Amino acid sequence: MKRLTVLMLVLALLITGVFTGCSKPAAKEETDMAYIKNKGTLVVGITDFAPMDYKDASGNWIGFDADMAKAFGESLGVKVEFVEIDWDNKIMELDSKAIDCVWNGMTLTDEVTAAMACSNAYCDNAQVVVVPAAKADKYKDKESVSALNFAVESGSAGEAVVKDLGYTSTAVQSQSAALMEVAAGTADACVIDLLMAGAMIGEGTSYPQLTYTVALNSEKYGVGFRKGSDMAAELNTFFTKAYADKSMLNVAKTYGVQESIIAQ
Repeated sequence: MKRLTVLMLVLALLITGVFTGCSKPAAKEETDMAYIKNKGTLVVGITDFAPMDYKDASGNWIGFDADMAKAFGESLGVKVEFVEIDWDNKIMELDSKAIDCVWNGMTLTDEVTAAMACSNAYCDNAQVVVVPAAKADKYKDKESVSALNFAVESGSAGEAVVKDLGYTSTAVQSQSAALMEVAAGTADACVIDLLMAGAMIGEGTSYPQLTYTVALNSEKYGVGFRKGSDMAAELNTFFTKAYADKSMLNVAKTYGVQESIIAQ
């Protein structure tokens, strides 16, 4: 009986070893770049934000960021699809794979860099106070604007800096909506990106009656991919080449942001 038990144990071990040896190794997890190339599209999360991402008369997305995203997609051999997102939900949109990156004049905040794989900074920016031009002389520093009621884009760097300073604010869906609030007189002021202010307010723009006065901070733009993505490193390589061959500068000149470009 003991011999039979031993033989049965040896046989069981041999069978286990055979099946273990024949089992397939775990499949290697697909990289983010492979995922994007396999599906053939780079889905870019944006908002309507001139001069970075906005539509031309034909309804096509253009702007410094949009044009650079198209060029990057071409370098990868994939099509680029632009999707308007709720800025407050950008991290969730990335993680769910509804989009592949956020490329929309995104400030590299601590929250963003903790939640995303980010590119190198490519553009300087600031959050500025926009007021009616007729009242601009009253608002020349942070103290003079502290009592104003601000309109700010929900989830934006502008909203964050206003909250940090303890100012009163109302959140709206976009920076363009914040400008509309000031133009309509339903907000005393708004805080938006300097690059957007340069394109959207003042003489010859959509809001000639508005101007910007105080810069509340300084910041830098980057592109965000899913946490752990290998796409950020790939974009850094593309940025380096585009800066060296001056194609990045040429696109920047098209949209008047050449003075803000950061050397790569």
